[in-house]
Amino acid sequence: MRIALLSYRSLPTCGGQGVYVRHLSRELVALGHRVQVVSGPPYPVLEEGVGLTELPSLDLYRDSDPFRWPGLAEFHGLPDVVEFAMMRTGQFSEPLAFSLRACQALRPRASGGRPPFDIVHDNQGLGYGLLALRAALRPYRIPVVGTVHHPITVDRRLHLAAATTFTSRLGLRRWYSFLPMQARVARGLDGIVIPSESSRREIIADMNLPPTVMRTVPLGVDADVFTPAPAGNPAVPGRVVVVTSADVPLKGLLVLLEALAKLRVDRSAHLVCVGKVREGGTAQRQVAELGLADAVTFRSNMPEPELVDLLRSAEVAVVPSLYEGFSLPAVEEMACGIPLVATTAGALPEVAGPDGEAALLVPPGDAGALADAIGSLLDDPERRARMGAAGRRRVEARFSWRAAAAATADWYAERIAAVGGTPTSPAPAPAPGPAAQWTPAPLSTPGAVTPGAAASAPASSTLTG
Repeated sequence: MRIALLSYRSLPTCGGQGVYVRHLSRELVALGHRVQVVSGPPYPVLEEGVGLTELPSLDLYRDSDPFRWPGLAEFHGLPDVVEFAMMRTGQFSEPLAFSLRACQALRPRASGGRPPFDIVHDNQGLGYGLLALRAALRPYRIPVVGTVHHPITVDRRLHLAAATTFTSRLGLRRWYSFLPMQARVARGLDGIVIPSESSRREIIADMNLPPTVMRTVPLGVDADVFTPAPAGNPAVPGRVVVVTSADVPLKGLLVLLEALAKLRVDRSAHLVCVGKVREGGTAQRQVAELGLADAVTFRSNMPEPELVDLLRSAEVAVVPSLYEGFSLPAVEEMACGIPLVATTAGALPEVAGPDGEAALLVPPGDAGALADAIGSLLDDPERRARMGAAGRRRVEARFSWRAAAAATADWYAERIAAVGGTPTSPAPAPAPGPAAQWTPAPLSTPGAVTPGAAASAPASSTLTG
């Protein structure tokens, strides 16, 4: 099959969406399919054989200059105007603006001829431009489908619950104003793939999607990279690790910090948090208020080998989330043979398995239960070894990117058949080297088309999963 894989931002160190794009595209190509990733900035790290079409944006949320004012010369068309106007009114503009650019890039040319792909797969952008693209592709019997990792309505609820002032709640409501658009677009696509049964239930409830259009395909892990520590490499005594978005209420870091303070009453536990922390944000304030400045280390933008080494050095890994649609960090930590302490929120029991096997499961938001579970593992090296080995076996049996790609490809074929199309037969695996490129339709915003490049990828799930 010829697959156009869309993602409004795709750098692996910016979240699980970039991890998904990188690994899914690689494994689809290995299965003989042709994949062109179409992405806004920050752009993905891709393997050889995967094509990349870059769709430049105004990049208004870049780390170096967030909420910036672009110069007039940077505006090239309607998507740029939409992106800027929404940002200036407090809304998150990237999903809609990217979908408009993607529609311009992928719509059939006026000169005729069939578009060079069999299916378009959007990675949780769900902007209105996808509905226009779907209508344009309907005469060619090309479906447009999407991935929903988890309903962002959960993030909104938890953010609003954590807000302390009227103005902050008002700002959050404006920021999340893209959610009704995403629900309407998801209902208008030809199918939705999701990573867990928990996500399925939440999406049905919050986005009003019919179950018949949804397919559950668990995510994977590169079990050849995320491996247990070699024999003779002991963990650092008392080291606890968490991979999370530090200032996002949904991720539960504040609860973990409370648990750490309880632990340190009679232990010398130390927490390493992998994830970007906002200067002066809630996480830093909580660390100061609890007197944990010498007990917490924040790391971010870690190359993948460094992340693996860090995970291996921990005695316990924690997933304290108040909700998860899947949790790539949990799978990566289990692959490294690290015992987990995780909450029962969302899909975590699906991922981590029964309580006491590879993970100790505690209620979300309960700092006391979290502290007790972490402490019990820190005190019991034999149990840690037993649970870590069980986690590795669980990953090997259930979570691989090759299996995820194969299941996704089967679903693609079903969706293509459902609209009366015929998928292109898989070709032999491509030889190493740059992928052949598909030339997009003319863009209002100039776009660069560059080959996917092999690279030593950055950390795979430094933020959300």
